[in-house]
Amino acid sequence: MHAPADRILTHLKTRGPTETLALSEAFGISRQATLQHLERLVAGGLVTHVDERRGVGRPRRIWSLTENAQARFPDTHAQLTLEMLEALRAEFGENGLERLILRREQATAHDYAKAMAGVDTLEARVARLAEIRTAEGYMADWSPDPGGGFRLVENHCPICAAAAACQGFCRAELQVFRDVLGPGVVVERTDHILAGARRCAYRITPLRA
Repeated sequence: MHAPADRILTHLKTRGPTETLALSEAFGISRQATLQHLERLVAGGLVTHVDERRGVGRPRRIWSLTENAQARFPDTHAQLTLEMLEALRAEFGENGLERLILRREQATAHDYAKAMAGVDTLEARVARLAEIRTAEGYMADWSPDPGGGFRLVENHCPICAAAAACQGFCRAELQVFRDVLGPGVVVERTDHILAGARRCAYRITPLRA
């Protein structure tokens, strides 16, 4: 996504609801030009807004994505995946489906571990994990956590339909993170798209001696 309107959509997807002035500053364009792009996105059903009053003065307009805009960030082969999951569940039962998810979990952990070979510090491993997940379509980033450790954020879930149909995928994802970041590390999911959050987020902290 490179056009100004597309960059605005990506910004709202990764950063969440944002004021007009902040969008203008983020892209180095005038407030009026930003509003023009936003108005076109509103007309296309991709962006909506609320007005928030904060003390004295005019209300501040806060922009966010609509459900239609979320569809521009694809859920990889969603319909086909759902049909396959239902066929697997019918053929092998819930236990069979869980075994398949476990096999996928083990293969993913193996691949991630290979990609992290030679990466020693926890900070570097979190950064590498964010790179891997971004390459897979999760729009991931990371930062130090003010309370200690790190935060990993995934702004998009390319398998959201599958995860909604079978939450074993989310359990497996969390276990993979714990496996590849090491036995001396605690990984907690703090935000979950399937629970209504805008994104999935994880707190990553080393165990205290």
